[in-house]
Amino acid sequence: MTTASITTPLGRILRSWRRSAPGPLWLVVPLTLIVAIPVADYFLPPDIHLAHLLIVAPAVTSVVAGPRLTALIGGLAVGSLVVAGTERGVLTTENVLVEFGSLAALSVLLVIFALLRDRLWLELRRVRSVSDATQRVVLRPLPDRAGPVSIASEYRSAEADTRIGGDLYAVARASDSTRLVIGDVRGKGLASISDTAIMLGAFRAAAHRQSPLPELVAYLEGAVRWGLAEFSEASGSEADVGERFVTAVVVDIPDDEPVVHVISCGHPPPLLLRDATATALSVPSPALPLGLGGLSDDSYVQATFPFACGDRLLLYTDGVSETRDVQGTFYPLAERAAAWTDQAPGPLVQKITADLKAFAAGPLNDDMAMIVVQRDESPDSPSKPSSQHVVPHDRHRPDTSADGVVHGTGDHGPTHGPGRPHAHPPHPAGAGNNWRQTPKTAE
Repeated sequence: MTTASITTPLGRILRSWRRSAPGPLWLVVPLTLIVAIPVADYFLPPDIHLAHLLIVAPAVTSVVAGPRLTALIGGLAVGSLVVAGTERGVLTTENVLVEFGSLAALSVLLVIFALLRDRLWLELRRVRSVSDATQRVVLRPLPDRAGPVSIASEYRSAEADTRIGGDLYAVARASDSTRLVIGDVRGKGLASISDTAIMLGAFRAAAHRQSPLPELVAYLEGAVRWGLAEFSEASGSEADVGERFVTAVVVDIPDDEPVVHVISCGHPPPLLLRDATATALSVPSPALPLGLGGLSDDSYVQATFPFACGDRLLLYTDGVSETRDVQGTFYPLAERAAAWTDQAPGPLVQKITADLKAFAAGPLNDDMAMIVVQRDESPDSPSKPSSQHVVPHDRHRPDTSADGVVHGTGDHGPTHGPGRPHAHPPHPAGAGNNWRQTPKTAE
């Protein structure tokens, strides 16, 4: 159905009548009362009068149907009262006239109620449509594939009827690698959407550029800190600027190397799933959460881990790892994920999500985000490392060993903090920019 057809008067009338038509079982109740009460009154003794029960018919209809059907049932109920009064010859008595006036007045009120409810329902539909569209723009669905990796994801907000909260994720393709971010802003639910939008906007603006991963994270730090401060100033809540931050893990998966580069900013470490094992990729030099970089003058240092064909990488937020059962025990994510390392990304995400809901034995109390990435294609030199030896190093002095184990492809990014110029890489367009291709480690 086209947009034009939806907005025509005929389309609106048809949709209104469809909404006004209750299920057959609901319609039987008021119609049965309208028919049965005059019949019963005819056979009952004169001192027993059931006509006052006719009000149930429009009342039930107004709950499950629209104003038109409510008006129809109300009119039939008034007609049924007239029939019952005529049968007994008491139509003009004071008692029946009071019942008649009360039934007619209440039927009119129920029609007005149904009309206002339908208007509010339509307004709610429009608001929800706008909200859903806005949330889809902020938190875009991840693609099923990016370069040589396949991707599956899951997102649950702590607030009902919302698609986005305080957790975030995004993926971007550079010319020769796939970059992902997963993060968690301080707070949860709708109140944290502004911070989520700031972080995702900064990542999408810079992730596709050919900058080393430390420079990308330094850019995110500057953009997030500036965005949070600007939003706090505009909303008049400057007092909480220092209390707002984003924990995040940023990863870069080169197309032609069997490795993954990781920088962690106060976020739970990703899990490498391989051969029925789940290994936490804990970086040697984690950074402060984004937005708090001014408290430290350390550089961002990436760590490099083996990531060969068939390996899976599980990125998640604390809404997954810190879910508790009724006894208060944390969800054993690594243990559960290790049992499903043979699953493709899509089924693996579904299994963990279902298991997490069963473990919590109730609704999740925090936002939850999860990404599973699998390398499907071997790089040009698919030497699968046998261990996970990680040493950050200078980009100008790459180090590999003859056994094929990657001993370092780390990268020292620009520093940030008080007294030093904050790293804020310029736009790639134009001469003089310092966005450059990340050197590749020889394999």
